[in-house]
Amino acid sequence: MTDKEQLDLLAERYAALQQEIGKVIVGQREAVESLLLSVFSGGHCLLMGVPGLAKTLMVNTLAQTLGLTFNRIQFTPDLMPSDITGSEILDRERNFKFIQGPVFAGIVLADEINRTPPKTQAALLEAMQEKRVTVGGTSYPLPNPFFVLATQNPIEQEGTYPLPEAQLDRFMFNVRLDYPSFAEEVSIVKQTTVNQAVSVSQVLAAEEILSFQEAIRRMPVPDNVVEYAVRLVASTRPALSAGTAQSEGAARYISWGAGPRASQYLIVGARTYAALHGKYSPDAEDVRAVAHNVLRHRIVRNYFAEAEGISTDRIIADLIAAS
Repeated sequence: MTDKEQLDLLAERYAALQQEIGKVIVGQREAVESLLLSVFSGGHCLLMGVPGLAKTLMVNTLAQTLGLTFNRIQFTPDLMPSDITGSEILDRERNFKFIQGPVFAGIVLADEINRTPPKTQAALLEAMQEKRVTVGGTSYPLPNPFFVLATQNPIEQEGTYPLPEAQLDRFMFNVRLDYPSFAEEVSIVKQTTVNQAVSVSQVLAAEEILSFQEAIRRMPVPDNVVEYAVRLVASTRPALSAGTAQSEGAARYISWGAGPRASQYLIVGARTYAALHGKYSPDAEDVRAVAHNVLRHRIVRNYFAEAEGISTDRIIADLIAAS
């Protein structure tokens, strides 16, 4: 199968995935699209939203439609690294035997990742980066494909351990879930308060996901699109290099900008966004479509932004408008 045929098939599968997920998840189309973008890009995703917005149900439904195993880890202050990665035990013959932890799954939901201490956070983030865990001097590969979808509650921060910027940078996307509209909430209440079980069908298999990821990586990207993505990322940095564009507001409100990984993820995300929408090569519009999710957690606001209530999303919008 040629790359063009692969991409055409991906666009068909994407429509089928949205239809199946829509049987269970009412609304949240942008969040669902962002999750699928991160999956086909091969990246991890951080979900930000208040309780009750169906984050867990959304991820579980996604795993079912993709034909991947799913594990949920509820992060708590007493969670240990071995509770995630697994540990060695002595069997009856007094030999050490490795017992896999919940991280050994195709999709892992790290629920409220900021509720656990940094040592445990680091264990998961190492697995995300290396796609393997090491216990007792032996490395164990994780399933392929492997995705971590972590959630954070943006309201209650008491007793939490916020992820450092260096660890946040390992997530490809930071997706914010909003409240449903009035009509959507009415539909949710009607659908979930009756004895009616809704089942979804598997649309893809692991081998197909890997094949689609490879086809996306082979998509040609024009030089001007790569340069646009790099200029956009460079404009988030207070010390600008020559030839970059930045609005005056952004220069006033940013204390620390995004690194080169953001440029990489912008291009990978733009490729995937283009492929899912039936295109064979991304353009600047595709870069802008994923810019908020890629840059949202990579920009550190300064005192002026916090004092004046200037959000990160508004800063990114200013950057895009000035680019």
